[in-house]
Amino acid sequence: MPKIIYHTFDGAVRTVDAPDGTSVMEAAVRNSVPGIDGDCGGACACATCHVYVPEAWLARLEPQSDMEQSMLEFAENVRPDSRLGCQIKMSASLDGLELFLPESQH
Repeated sequence: MPKIIYHTFDGAVRTVDAPDGTSVMEAAVRNSVPGIDGDCGGACACATCHVYVPEAWLARLEPQSDMEQSMLEFAENVRPDSRLGCQIKMSASLDGLELFLPESQH
């Protein structure tokens, strides 16, 4: 089962297992990772699952959809490595994925 490593803004690190097909947001909510709320339930409608993805991992992800790009316009502290966790689906190829949470979600 792939693992996700979440780095919260305060420096805490949480590693969780995420079954294939589970989104980064779903795995965080199920495991009570602070800073990812997933208020919309994964419908790409709230940006409360905003994460920063290190450059080495960005190329391994599916490209952003127009909807994700549009929703990120409403998020705080958006950077070129910003993604919405609800749009990142886990698979074996993403085992060990590291993500960083923005200060605004602290």
